[in-house]
Amino acid sequence: MDTEDANDRYIVVLKVGGNELDDPDFLYGLANAVAAVRAEGHHPVIVHGGGKAVTDLQAKLGLQERRVEGLRVTDDASMEVVEMVLSGLMNKRIVRTLVNAHIRAAGVSGVDDGTIYVEKMWHPLGDLGRVGEVQDVDDHLLRALIAADIVPVVSPVSFGALDALSYNVNADHAATAIAAKLGAIKLIFISNVPGILVADRVVRAVTAQQAEQWIEEGIIFGGMIPKVRSAIEAVRNGVAQAVITNLAGVQDGTGTGVIGSR
Repeated sequence: MDTEDANDRYIVVLKVGGNELDDPDFLYGLANAVAAVRAEGHHPVIVHGGGKAVTDLQAKLGLQERRVEGLRVTDDASMEVVEMVLSGLMNKRIVRTLVNAHIRAAGVSGVDDGTIYVEKMWHPLGDLGRVGEVQDVDDHLLRALIAADIVPVVSPVSFGALDALSYNVNADHAATAIAAKLGAIKLIFISNVPGILVADRVVRAVTAQQAEQWIEEGIIFGGMIPKVRSAIEAVRNGVAQAVITNLAGVQDGTGTGVIGSR
């Protein structure tokens, strides 16, 4: 039991957005960031999105994108695209980059070994289709890869607990659930900014409560709001620390840490 607890303390989950995965320079930087986490003696786990690539392929196939309050509606045809893009194209792009950098890596999805169990997400304003809400994480496969010193690269496509169908899951939610289940010491949301900026300076740490207040006061605004809310949600779901930073920040340990209120 002590050994498992010791391993828990050294797991770092990296959440990567999908928009950057088209950029070879970003992928190269991601490999360097993963190498830096490993050099510190930690076990990295990557969870990635890929919404932009899904939208692009849908357009090429003539599938119209529909949203309810900004949330993507995933019908059966769209779900096939989501699974192809996230568990195939995006996932393997990251794995290839890591393997090319001599980092052992394996791509899986929430479907593999029933790693992420979900139920259909209900929305009061409309049917979102095959969009899932995380119910549980089975960490057996992830721990087996970590024990073998292989970096898991996880697509958020997940297993429907009630119907055994594949479901589209928000990558932030998948990363939060995985980090909480693994007892990760840190969940890092990799962004294109170095952290939360106040008066043009990066704030080193902020409590979840303070961050909410800054959102209300307009100090945190625009595209930073969803990033901060994801970090707040992660802390409230049991993750010790959620960090917002960029690739350089992963390597040098900078960024903004969102922590629970004491």
